[in-house]
Amino acid sequence: MTDELTRRTRAWSVGLVGYGEVGRIVAEDLRALGVRVLAWDRKLAGADGAPLLEHAAAQGVRLAGSAAELARACDLVISAVTASQAVVVAEQCAPGLRAGAWFIDFNSASPGAKSQAAASIEAAGGRYVEAAVMTSIPPYRSRVPMLLGGAHAREFEPALQALGFSGSRFGDERLGIVSATKMCRSVMIKGLEAMVIESFSAARAYGVEDAVLASLAETFPGIDWERQGAYFFQRVIEHGRRRSEEMREVARTVEEAGLRPWSAAGTAERQAWVADLADRGVFGRRGEQGFARSADWRVEADRLLGAADATRKTGAKD
Repeated sequence: MTDELTRRTRAWSVGLVGYGEVGRIVAEDLRALGVRVLAWDRKLAGADGAPLLEHAAAQGVRLAGSAAELARACDLVISAVTASQAVVVAEQCAPGLRAGAWFIDFNSASPGAKSQAAASIEAAGGRYVEAAVMTSIPPYRSRVPMLLGGAHAREFEPALQALGFSGSRFGDERLGIVSATKMCRSVMIKGLEAMVIESFSAARAYGVEDAVLASLAETFPGIDWERQGAYFFQRVIEHGRRRSEEMREVARTVEEAGLRPWSAAGTAERQAWVADLADRGVFGRRGEQGFARSADWRVEADRLLGAADATRKTGAKD
């Protein structure tokens, strides 16, 4: 990477479509490098927009009125929304894209969805790159490991690294391959989260959790199941909605491979169920100190079981 490339790239205007947890982390890191940042999020105009407005003001991030307006002002657009919105956002940005502008798709979507998004961007004269983010972003921030895919991925890699994304690596020039890698990994990772929540909560209901944990420790001695269980409960309670949408894309990926996505579909349902309970305040209100922060997964399992019992008494399904 040359000093000239770094200078030119950091002179870009970068647009963030999606100003949630990921978007705000990226904005902070880009602003720390002196990069001009614009953002747009559909929540900005709603009741949930106040924290986003405050963050943007504190970071010096300019807000756009729409995805297309943002695209018109940017050399690079970063799409960081929920999986179900990945194609929609590409279609919304396309009319405003500058000729030759870059569009990188961070979203956990299926290869088919990535191909649809790419078609909109390329038809508008933009250059589409898919990114498969291979682990949780917060610990790594912009340095998170990610694989880049598509016809422009190799060319774009040095510029992305110049913007602080040092964990980014060229993956494959064929569109959809790096996303398939991410999706197949998620069958295991997100599935394990759902299985732990289901197994541990059911064990808690029967009073056999200590015996189950002891058996797991004997079979998998390298895993601290108490700590791992608490972490999985926390992550799903806080981010179950996003995870459930991702798992629906994972199920779509499995279907595109010609298989019935029994595991992926079930994981999506369990993640969505926990997200619904979180939205109802079963685990405390978001922003409160106690929300999904218990070091003991049993506290959250008891809340899940209580909610499930209340649901059964009303005759509704979990």
